[in-house]
Amino acid sequence: MNPKQMKAAMRRMGITQEEMSDVEEVVIRTKQKELVIKDAMVTAVTMQGQVTYQIMGTPEERERREGDAAAGTEAAVEEDVKLVMTQTDCSEEEARRALKECDGAPAEAILKIMTSR
Repeated sequence: MNPKQMKAAMRRMGITQEEMSDVEEVVIRTKQKELVIKDAMVTAVTMQGQVTYQIMGTPEERERREGDAAAGTEAAVEEDVKLVMTQTDCSEEEARRALKECDGAPAEAILKIMTSR
């Protein structure tokens, strides 16, 4: 199938493809490391309302800086505490205890508090 036919077939199936031209870098961050792709070629493909990004380039692997991980984690914990408190009308201490017992999962902490009442 030639490229022109392929594009026509994709259009008929409702699949759109758009190349993003102004991308400077793409960062994929895990708990231990970061993959940084500078001058990445990124294509956004939309199919059935779902957007998928295709990234092409050479990744550079680097260690994740402690400040980045800690700051993100602390902010996330505080947001989770506030969420649990709002949803269950409990104290901050009770929310923190439930989150700790549920390994930081807010939904489980909310259920735990609600079922214990």
